[in-house]
Amino acid sequence: MTLVPLAHRVVGRQRETADTVTLDLEPVGKSLRPFMPGQYAMVYAFGVGEIPVSVSRSAENGRLTHTIRAVGAVSRALCGLQTGASVGVRGPFGTSWDVTAARGHDVLVVAGGIGLAPLRPLIQAVLDEGHAYGRLNVLAGARTPDDLLYQDEFPAWRKPFCAVTVDRPTGDWTGRVGVVTALLDEAQFTPAVTTAFACGPEVMIRATARELIHRGVRPDRVRISLERNMRCATGHCGHCQLGPLLLCRDGPVVGYDLAEPLLTVREL
Repeated sequence: MTLVPLAHRVVGRQRETADTVTLDLEPVGKSLRPFMPGQYAMVYAFGVGEIPVSVSRSAENGRLTHTIRAVGAVSRALCGLQTGASVGVRGPFGTSWDVTAARGHDVLVVAGGIGLAPLRPLIQAVLDEGHAYGRLNVLAGARTPDDLLYQDEFPAWRKPFCAVTVDRPTGDWTGRVGVVTALLDEAQFTPAVTTAFACGPEVMIRATARELIHRGVRPDRVRISLERNMRCATGHCGHCQLGPLLLCRDGPVVGYDLAEPLLTVREL
């Protein structure tokens, strides 16, 4: 990993929702080591600060893609950048989705809101080597239709199986309405040979994991991303602590068999 930020230039900018932007970054000079799906970078807005952001696409030429929601000073500054602007990036940090461990299995991807961003490289990796996996299912939920990310990619994901739901329908929405776990009834997977990957609000993660385990998916085959309170990327500041875990270092991706007893402790 690289602990000192390396200069990158914004070479692409796509507004995803009212408060979410996708930035394509190109290294200026030296490139970072390749990122694995699920890992994150520390992205620095000059003069403001840095935040951890999962990679939503990683290319061999060193380009990185980050989807960022404006919720604080740094993320707002990053979302406001235009093509040609400079940022600092260091990494890669954290654990990956470990896509290779799912080879030969049905793959179930469950995302809530911006949680789809860290899962996007995983989806692409499975699509790129479809022969090595069983059936791919992508289940995505959001608060409203306007909050859905990457809608132009849904048609390609539907070729295996992709279902989308929203909490509150708006405009001319005629699709599904309800929680994302309700989509499990439509998904095409065999629990005994399934590896599931989930990212989103913790309440959604817990509900999804419990339902999958109830249906017969092994807890250690349910991989979740817990990007909560990560700040320094090394675990030294302690903001990312979850019981014995320092999620900057031991996560953000962990097995539900490890996370379950920690997530059920109030205010841990």
